[in-house]
Amino acid sequence: MRYIAAVLLAFALALGVPVSARAAEEPELSAHAALVMEAGTGQVLYEQAADERMLIASTTKIMTALLILERCDLNGLVVIDPAWTGIEGSSMYLTPGQRITVRDLLYGLMLASGNDAAVALACYSAGSVEAFAALMNEKAQALGCANTHFANANGLDAEDHYASARDLALITREALRHEDFRQIVSTAERTVGERTFENHNRLLRECEGVFGVKTGYTQAAGRTLVTACERDGLTLICVTLSDPDDWADHKALYDWAYGLYGWDDALAGASWSVPVIGGEADAVAVAAEGPLSVLHRRDEELRVEYRLPAFVYADVAAGTPAGEAVVYVDGAEAGRAALLYAQDVAQVPADEPTFWERVMEIFE
Repeated sequence: MRYIAAVLLAFALALGVPVSARAAEEPELSAHAALVMEAGTGQVLYEQAADERMLIASTTKIMTALLILERCDLNGLVVIDPAWTGIEGSSMYLTPGQRITVRDLLYGLMLASGNDAAVALACYSAGSVEAFAALMNEKAQALGCANTHFANANGLDAEDHYASARDLALITREALRHEDFRQIVSTAERTVGERTFENHNRLLRECEGVFGVKTGYTQAAGRTLVTACERDGLTLICVTLSDPDDWADHKALYDWAYGLYGWDDALAGASWSVPVIGGEADAVAVAAEGPLSVLHRRDEELRVEYRLPAFVYADVAAGTPAGEAVVYVDGAEAGRAALLYAQDVAQVPADEPTFWERVMEIFE
């Protein structure tokens, strides 16, 4: 194999898109801890005290909803036990003997932040809040949450109930894989029985592209907020903990991130060929197996290295491996894509001279 390297300029310059000094500056936040994560890949774009274990209040309910979506039929009917009513804090005002679907309980959980809905869902699903909390911790561990422990399903303060900003982003990322979750958290209001619940997340109305996820507050935890936003095909998750100015901080983080980061196909417009020995054609076209999309800062250098053989012997079959392309962002590998032969090249029949033999005849 030989290595064919091609250096691409930073896409911001190539596309003529200026990156302002202001956009490159990280915003100043009121939050004690914060993190911005790309939802698809999990790439972190911004972090501040992101691994510190902190009280998380009602953002706990993101994990509660995730487990219910995985374990329960949303059309299942729940009969409310008297012990599940009158729970401390925010409520959807369940009444003993009330018959309600799992789906409507989830709306009460995520829009009204119903602590009673959390208890009802936990007991319906696992038999008790304690058993459900054990499932929450098991799921957190499976998601790679290193600084999380749940003691309840609703987020009421407890010494052994905490998470980090990074872990909350991981949990939210998993929850967003469920279309029902995305639909619930993006709903502005929902009528259940005689009550209409409005979504507490005001960024649904105030910030372009925001479609969720969950607010939270206790006196000890302060204001906690997890949101998700999509602009120009890029979906980001933003988490702030102990943040007295969380609405403004999320807006600032999204404006900063979307102003500076973007997806680009590193192989767009590229083409290659490899010389063929003994074939009916003297070269064979090569194409990438697919686009090589890279999320990167537009002020970072992007370089692509194409690795192809110096030549290939006929027969060549379309779709067979030819090599690979490796993309680097500021010197660090950011992705790879297979390069494939794009056409068939048959051998020259034995009684006919090859291309190279014809070249030699000319020199002779």
